[in-house]
Amino acid sequence: MGAAAFAPSALGEEVPKAIDTLPPDAPQRRLSLVADEIEVPLLGADKPPTSRFCAYNGKPFLTLRAPQGTRLMVEFENKLPDPTTVHWHGIRGPYIFDGVAPITQPIVPAGGRFFYNVPLPDPGFYFFHPHCDETGQVGRGLVGLLFVENPREAQVRFDVEHIIAVKDWRLDDAGRWLKMFTDEGASTAGTFGTVRAVNGSPVAPRAEAPAYGDVRVRTIIADATRVIDFGCDTDDAAVIAVDGQAIKPFLLSEAPDDIWRMGPAMRLDVHVRMPGPGQEVRIYDYRTAEPYLLTTLVAVDKGRKKTPFKPKALPTPTELPLPDIAKATHLDFLVQTAAGATAIAPALPPDDPLAKALIDSLCVGDKTFWALNRNSWGAGTDLRLPPPLNVLKDGESYILTITNVSKHVHPMHLHGHVFKVLSSSKKKKLPQFLADTVLVEPNESVDIAFKATSGNWVFHCHILEHMDSGLMGWFRVA
Repeated sequence: MGAAAFAPSALGEEVPKAIDTLPPDAPQRRLSLVADEIEVPLLGADKPPTSRFCAYNGKPFLTLRAPQGTRLMVEFENKLPDPTTVHWHGIRGPYIFDGVAPITQPIVPAGGRFFYNVPLPDPGFYFFHPHCDETGQVGRGLVGLLFVENPREAQVRFDVEHIIAVKDWRLDDAGRWLKMFTDEGASTAGTFGTVRAVNGSPVAPRAEAPAYGDVRVRTIIADATRVIDFGCDTDDAAVIAVDGQAIKPFLLSEAPDDIWRMGPAMRLDVHVRMPGPGQEVRIYDYRTAEPYLLTTLVAVDKGRKKTPFKPKALPTPTELPLPDIAKATHLDFLVQTAAGATAIAPALPPDDPLAKALIDSLCVGDKTFWALNRNSWGAGTDLRLPPPLNVLKDGESYILTITNVSKHVHPMHLHGHVFKVLSSSKKKKLPQFLADTVLVEPNESVDIAFKATSGNWVFHCHILEHMDSGLMGWFRVA
């Protein structure tokens, strides 16, 4: 990988190099992306519609597909009444197009435009969303799905692909939006939606598939708060990818507690073998007191015969820069509550382009409730950019031990990298896997490892109110 010849951001000449992850002659696909407000019947066709729903290109859960190795040349226009940005979640690309104001770009004001150069070096299931007023804009629907297709997967055939997007809505009975950020929610487990929904609807979808056929179920938690325990009422179900990254298949029944726990931003691919004609497979969230139905798969007779279930393995990724565990530097991070806005890490040098950068007040919450190693992101009236958590070296390997000393769960996301989840102090049956977001439960320590890539990269909780109230920091890799 070489340094890309990209223009510096409006904040000044960046210290780290912007690393491109595709060759200059990679095939390009131009995309016009518009964020706007539309009207959607979220409570059902017979109920009042909801206005001010935020969507890309006028479509709830806009879904894009592109071949691996493609470069998306994205002309973004903000038609929202408020500032926004676009973050390409899980994508390894140049940090100056990562969508995080103020460390990678300025905000895109209402009526403004921004150009994003988005290389797609890795196959998998990704998504894109704002990284300014994320609680409010994602809360009102501003999420798009991105599938990067691996040509090597053509040999791994499924009869049906079924997408489950878990996203609740905070609405009153008239379909009007309720407040997304609350002090009570931000300081605890998050502010939950009043209407549970799958793929935008309060009615769980039903999908047909051939009896004894193979279904690829692709699930994303697009919600700002919701944590689920993904499970099926069949033993013929196996995890084949986490956060879009292929994993050696294992049965869901072999996972901790026979389920896969997922938090905001996490994705999961599961291979389900269908039963006989007329029978059904039900997919649930088992985290609630009564299992919540996410989807029903209905077996339709296509003249097939029953065969033994053998989970399909996706091609092993070969493009990822994997860490050297034996030579990795160890870093420890405590996820904790905060007494107030604090920053104890060494300050940036006064002449650093980001030393005096301010966070736009519309991009964060009003209060500070959370911290990483006693460092909190700017919030309320304290809108200065905090110093980096650490300065890392490009190409070096690191192991992060993330210890949650709070009473609430935290899905921790590292921008610009795919990391390896090595171990958990609680989940002894947890296999090692690749991911970009990992769930850390109360009184749990999780070890992750990655090879650092040049850039300014944020590290934060993806319960969006937690992020907006302090639980975010950043690494400088140079």
